[in-house]
Amino acid sequence: MVDRTRNVRATGQGASVGRRPGGGRHMAAAGHVSAAGHVSAAGRAAGAGGASGGGQVASRRRTAGGGRRHRPKTPKGARFSKRVVLAVLAALLILGAGVAGLAGFVATGNVNVTSASRPENKYTGVLAPYACASDADGDGVDDQTDILSAALRYVQTKPVYRSEYYTGGYPDDGCGVCTDVVAFALRDAGYDLQALVATDITEHPDDYGLDAPDPAIDFRRVRNLKVFFARHAAQLTCDVHAIDEWQGGDIAIFDSHIGIVSDRRNENGVPYLIHHNAPSQLSYEEDVLEGRDDLVMHVRMGCE
Repeated sequence: MVDRTRNVRATGQGASVGRRPGGGRHMAAAGHVSAAGHVSAAGRAAGAGGASGGGQVASRRRTAGGGRRHRPKTPKGARFSKRVVLAVLAALLILGAGVAGLAGFVATGNVNVTSASRPENKYTGVLAPYACASDADGDGVDDQTDILSAALRYVQTKPVYRSEYYTGGYPDDGCGVCTDVVAFALRDAGYDLQALVATDITEHPDDYGLDAPDPAIDFRRVRNLKVFFARHAAQLTCDVHAIDEWQGGDIAIFDSHIGIVSDRRNENGVPYLIHHNAPSQLSYEEDVLEGRDDLVMHVRMGCE
């Protein structure tokens, strides 16, 4: 058998076996290999394996030492949910801005949202019939019925809530306020409220306390109508639950508001109110008498 180790040393070709500077053994390639070629191939394999292993170790060391790391990916479902939440928030902001803009537009009186549809009569009880003997305009219809019918006709024109000054007194542009419901209702029943209030102010100026009376506007102010009706109308109860004493066509006066009493009632027998209170009011005829605590007068014009 041939001593291959001795042969390698003698030729000086192929791989030589020695020591690494650190003390480990290594295989070094030197020229081409004859009989010991397989040893050189093994050496190359070992060298390649060592290089690969060393690279992996170095990579692990860099990671452990604070090198660049990959951030964990956000699940697709979570990203989708975030987008949905942002979209909903954006939609709510846009909707809120739109509602605020519409409210501001309504408040200017440029659009009318108040309905003239009449509410259902919900009272099923029986009330004693009421008859009014007076007929100021001589049309064969009693004042109470005339006033109620005229108030309903007026709100059917869907007046826009807007406070303006009119040299002629009565609004002529389709606009109005709470006092105009009463003024138009009384005028169509034969009572010119503008002329009546102006005359009363002239005859009893101290009762009104006005520095500069103005017939074009005085009859459209609630504080003046309180004085007038206290002197010229029948005074009735302010207890809204005394339902027998409330009739359609009566006038309800509040601290700073006024309206005509309806002939329709809620389930408790309390009548609705035909009025015009604000631009945002949803209906001209509403169930509000029970819910208000500022009622100061309840009167009936012409009828005792």
